[in-house]
Amino acid sequence: MVRVRDNQIEVTTRTLRATWADGVLTSLSTRPDGQALIDATPDSTPPLYLIYAAGEAVGIGREMGDRVHVVPRNDTEAEIRIEGWHGDGVIRVSEDVETGDMVVEPSGYASRPGLRACRLPIGGIEQSPQLVAPFFQGVRLGLDDPLIRNSHWQWPHQWEAGLAILQGAGGGWWLRAEDDRYRYKALHVGSRDTPNALGLDTETYGPTDDSLSAGNLEWRINTYAGDWEIPATAYRAWMTRAYDLAREPLPEWFEDIRFAVSWCPTKPDILDAIAARVPPGRVLLHMPDWRTDAYDENYPNYKASGTGRGFIETAQNAGFHVMPHLNAIDMDPSHPVYTRLRDFQQRAIDSKRVLGWTWVDGAGKPVPESNAGRLLHRSEKTMVKIHPGLATWRSILSDAVREAAESLSLSAAFLDVTLCSWNLHNCLVDDMTSTEGMRRLIGDVARLGLVVGGEGRNEITSLHQRFAQVHLFRSWHATDEGLGRLEQEGLCPLNEFLFGKWCKSFGYSGLSGDSPVSATRMRVHEKLGAIPTATIGSAKDIARPNRVVREMLDAAGA
Repeated sequence: MVRVRDNQIEVTTRTLRATWADGVLTSLSTRPDGQALIDATPDSTPPLYLIYAAGEAVGIGREMGDRVHVVPRNDTEAEIRIEGWHGDGVIRVSEDVETGDMVVEPSGYASRPGLRACRLPIGGIEQSPQLVAPFFQGVRLGLDDPLIRNSHWQWPHQWEAGLAILQGAGGGWWLRAEDDRYRYKALHVGSRDTPNALGLDTETYGPTDDSLSAGNLEWRINTYAGDWEIPATAYRAWMTRAYDLAREPLPEWFEDIRFAVSWCPTKPDILDAIAARVPPGRVLLHMPDWRTDAYDENYPNYKASGTGRGFIETAQNAGFHVMPHLNAIDMDPSHPVYTRLRDFQQRAIDSKRVLGWTWVDGAGKPVPESNAGRLLHRSEKTMVKIHPGLATWRSILSDAVREAAESLSLSAAFLDVTLCSWNLHNCLVDDMTSTEGMRRLIGDVARLGLVVGGEGRNEITSLHQRFAQVHLFRSWHATDEGLGRLEQEGLCPLNEFLFGKWCKSFGYSGLSGDSPVSATRMRVHEKLGAIPTATIGSAKDIARPNRVVREMLDAAGA
């Protein structure tokens, strides 16, 4: 039941009780035992924030003359209306009678252009719960932990599924967005001064220059007893239904893989060394240097060099599963096809810069903004990102991949940067977001008869990728100093639980095992459920392995 009295909303479902006062969620407790999960005062936060460029947050509902009032609708639904100095908004609150979920739908607007999102703040979170969230394949940390305090996580690139779980002793509560429309959203964790708070951002599609409003995304909240697997199971079940995942084909050898090599050199003696320790049918090889062009140059040209072709054929004949490295959306602007696609290169939502990179002296730089200069830096690995919503790009890429696959008799391929989908200044192309376009692109390549591996694993890439090369917590290349502490007390294999049935993960870089830092990276991957992975330079790294690599080889070969 949703009851309105004294300008408050009282929500009672079979699993929870909640109160909204002066537009703010002031209490949340379990039913029937009444355990308090949220206890906030009405003046602890504005009912809504309007979010502008660079994260500027403007509260509405707490300025001089602002009016917040409740409008009843029926026995299971009411609305909070906010008429404010800085803007206006509506928060619809309802009960899902079947599930007991409290459903919250915030929306906000103002006459000031440039609105990026509206944020529903949730403060007063009780009992110091741990946040179990799909950041970097899964963390379990207190809200006040410096690793996540006052942090912002955009879906799906950083917040890898629209789910957050607040785990206390014996249970807790969760929030999620059951969204299959690729709506951009974000989770904001705490602030400098108030760690026990969350913010739920509903973004508007770019361009935002003239945007005045954002909202109309449902957020679900409920309580649970037990451990985090309870709400995670429910979210996985929703994904299975929403994306018809029970029908997604898996390769016959999907469960056989026990060992992976990332960035495998094209040296045939490496194959002999691995085969002496692990049956080749259990091994996945990601290989970057197989083309006539240098790595990260002249995409989408995928013509094999003599060395690359020989290595791939030898590996496949021996029974290894080989994934040559290709790219999902990055292309070389000096490639002839760029002139057809230049209007659809991605631009950042706030700065409007062309997205991509240029490498100079081992460090990344932005893409040149000169149309002429952009064509002159192939040797500096200049790459621009093309919007995958563009059907012409998907067709060009798929055709290039198909030709390579047929030439090399490939059964698998690796698409780089598939995790790179986000809200953009040019968000909609062919009426698709970059995230929906990325799903279509991965699916197009899979329908060529290839097992697709990719970079990153989230609730969109995992739909058609079967293997994902994943990153560690803020440790893409260099290792963040917090990773060692995270290994001891802050990891949770949440993403493996959510996605592992369809998409297995393996490690990215720095996995030689020849230093304490590298060993830590390998252990963290293992604890998060990844396939044991090594990055090696030569056959001797396998034939005479260090302790960490030897342990993985022994386990894979057993």
